[in-house]
Formats: sequence, C-alpha cells, structure tokens
Amino acid sequence: MTVIIIKHIDIEGPGTIGEFLYEKGVPCKIIDVSAGEPLPKSLEGVSGAIVLGGPMNVYEEDKYPFLRKEDIFLKEVFQKGLPTLGFCLGAQLIAKAKGAKVTQNPVKEIGWFTVSLDREVLPDPLFQGFPVTFDVFQWHGDTFEIPDKATRLAGSTLCPNQAFRADGNVYGLQFHIEVTDEMIQQWIDAYREEIDSLKGFVDPEKIVSDSRLKADNYRKHARIFASNFLKLINAI
Repeated sequence: MTVIIIKHIDIEGPGTIGEFLYEKGVPCKIIDVSAGEPLPKSLEGVSGAIVLGGPMNVYEEDKYPFLRKEDIFLKEVFQKGLPTLGFCLGAQLIAKAKGAKVTQNPVKEIGWFTVSLDREVLPDPLFQGFPVTFDVFQWHGDTFEIPDKATRLAGSTLCPNQAFRADGNVYGLQFHIEVTDEMIQQWIDAYREEIDSLKGFVDPEKIVSDSRLKADNYRKHARIFASNFLKLINAI
C-alpha cells in the first residue's frame, strides 16, 4: 500500500515526514505535478495522500492546469476514505476541494510562530503527544475557511484557522511541520524577492537563528506527528 505525495515545486518536498515514512519502510510515490508527472488514474493500492506546499494560489488553475486535476483527484481520495494530509498550499487545496473558501490572510506569516490547539477538540489522533501551544514554521499569505462539517483544530493570533479535520482522517495544516533546516534555507534563497518586499517585518537572519534555537523541540514534534499520521494509514 503506497502513500501518494503530491509535490508542486522542487524545493518543497516531504521533508521530515518523508524521512520518517522511508525509515519505517512505508512505500511512497512522490508525484511532481509541476513537472508534468500524472496523478494516479486508480486509487487501488493507495493507503493515503500527502499534499505539499507551493508558491501558487489555489485559484490559479489557468496558470497551473495541474491544480484543476488535483482538485478532482482529492475528491476521489476523500470519497474512498483515505487518510489525507495537506501542508500550507496543500491544506488550502483540501479546503477548496471540500467547498471552503481560500482567501488572502490579513498579514503574511513567514518564519517561526506559535500556534495553539483548540482544547475542546483534544485529544486529536494527529496531535496526540503535543502540548497545547507549540512553535511551527510558516510561509504563507493566504488562509482557508474551515470546510462545512469539518472541525477546527488550531489557530493563532495572526491567522485564526491553522488546522482542521474533516471526515475523521482528512487534515489541513496551514503551517509546516515537515520542513528541514535545508528546506528553510532553500526557501530563503529562492523566495528572496518576497522577503525583500517585507523588509522590516521579515528578517531572514532571525529565521535561521530561530531555526537553530527551536530545532530540538521542532524535530521531536515532527517525529511524533509523522508517527501519528502513520497510525492513521495503518488503521484503514
């Protein structure tokens, strides 16, 4: 049973969750839709799906035709009841496929920020072992509404909707819990123009120093998170 990992740009890979699944011997197939790689025509033998981030907007389907195909694919994944996880753009695509709106957030979140789990929905299977408040890496300008019949799981001061659960095993996370130190540096280099446009609000040197300070806790949480998602996959 294979986990499908959908990639939208070369530098935004599966990171820590990919490393964990590989370590545990879970077969994964990374599909880079931006490179023209096709999504599966059948979900036979698929045990779950992970949808990664990217710099595009969910509504830029004319510019990025793969987004339209991805929307159809995700709805098929939901229908089959497969565990599904989206980070950042991936979460927004899941929200859109579930009929929720994706809009511009009042401010961009780039760097390390604190998010808080909603106490009334704890414990949640994906966040078992987490403290109520923890630090995550962010890089987004858009946000999603919580889909109908879904449950909000986490929020923050600058972006109220940070995570949701739908259908019991479909999750969207606005934040990143899969990034590695290497990925963070790659993003700083690749998205330098965006950082420069936010001078005074975003400091790349602080991002790097914060990454070092928060590394141990972050890696611990990333591993717990990946283990929890594997349990969801094994439950089907």
